[in-house]
Amino acid sequence: MSDTAHHSRRPLGRHLAYGADPSRQMSISWQELGPVTGPYVRIATEPGKFGPPIAAEPRTLKSELSWQHGEHDFPPHAPPTMSQYYLHVRLGNLSPGATYQYVVGHQGYDPLASGRIGEIASFRTAPAVGSSTPFSFTAVGDQGIGYNARRANSAIADLAPAFHLALGNLSYAITSGKAGVEGGHTDTDQYDAARWDSYFAQNDIVASGIPWMIALGNREMEDWYAGNGYGGAAARFAMPDNAWSGSTGIYSWRYQNVGLLSLDGNDLCYRNTANYDHTKGKQLRWLDSQLARFRADRTVDFIVVYLHQAPFSTAERGAELVAQQKWAPLFDKHKVDLVLNAHNRLYERTDPIRAGKGTRQVRPRGTVNPTTDGTTYLTAGGGGQGLDAIYQNAPESYLDHENTSGTPTMRCFNKNSSKFTETKVSWSRVRYRGYSLVAVEVTPAANGTPAQLKVRALAEDGTLIDEITVRR
Repeated sequence: MSDTAHHSRRPLGRHLAYGADPSRQMSISWQELGPVTGPYVRIATEPGKFGPPIAAEPRTLKSELSWQHGEHDFPPHAPPTMSQYYLHVRLGNLSPGATYQYVVGHQGYDPLASGRIGEIASFRTAPAVGSSTPFSFTAVGDQGIGYNARRANSAIADLAPAFHLALGNLSYAITSGKAGVEGGHTDTDQYDAARWDSYFAQNDIVASGIPWMIALGNREMEDWYAGNGYGGAAARFAMPDNAWSGSTGIYSWRYQNVGLLSLDGNDLCYRNTANYDHTKGKQLRWLDSQLARFRADRTVDFIVVYLHQAPFSTAERGAELVAQQKWAPLFDKHKVDLVLNAHNRLYERTDPIRAGKGTRQVRPRGTVNPTTDGTTYLTAGGGGQGLDAIYQNAPESYLDHENTSGTPTMRCFNKNSSKFTETKVSWSRVRYRGYSLVAVEVTPAANGTPAQLKVRALAEDGTLIDEITVRR
């Protein structure tokens, strides 16, 4: 291929991520389908007035075709290794509450010089801490690629949140494997690295303007790249990853009056033990200390934790016993307001839980006071992949379709086993087997009015299926 062909490659798959301080830090990431020279970002603080190029950090992944089971046959003349080229620029010292334009390019490809104004994107930094400006965010996991995934993107775009939480099992590049333990098993995992290309291309239209903050799921354990399977995620994404040096997918950040923590649920998953206890207790200790820091900060009203696996759920894929034993007591201790997860591919909301028990019934359109009531757990796994069943076919129950018949039952798998224990529960308040996402509207305290979160679940067509208000 000629040098000209190399240089004229068009960047694709742009995605943004906040740093630990979203009022001043932003990462811009994208992909190239081949090697390029001099990749860069240019930003503008005023429309059309772009500054000089800022050099990007290249991170290249090499994938052997022999690992993979592609959706299509690999062509007979394909080289034995495919490479994916990811570029990242971390911006700091930005102005709070400001809108910036940006373009990405490389030597031989300058969107501004060639008049490609459609490639100008923009982002907005968070207001400074202490601002009383309301904002919103969305969350869903198990998106994958396909028409239901694209409909989720359309819903996110329509809601125009400040940021989006992607709750693991992102691209489904690991499409299948040993039932229940997909990810982290190179002998049985069916992998197609090119699905990541489709994932980023599909999400560009939204993720190029709305920061996507990711949590790692079981299908992000791609053991071909690194010992803990996270070499792929580390190449593709630029999360804050500030828990400790070398942490991947474990980080904290805050947006105005909300403190947020991303956890690695693979670290305590019993059904798939590929990465069980891989942090050797470090994540647990960090979680305790970071929750304490957030709760001691008077400018933080709410704490939101997000991860992939479910601490509490009555869906078919089960709940995580170790999360109940080790993490939930810390959520109780530090009065965490909301825990968001996926893995079970449906929507479920618990009543507020403390010490493993529901404290009181909170029906749709109800109000929760986490200080006295406990933590609310939401499963938001209806992002696009095939839906899961509710265990033992307990009935759906959601706004205007409430059903108190049947007995919701939680099952927790034994370690490294398909065997499990069953527990009948009373805290499963809302269950919906459909594609959906969570939207949270945050109103900081102002003029004597307490801070609140309005947490809504929206079906694929926009229908409201659940709503609660979390107020302190």
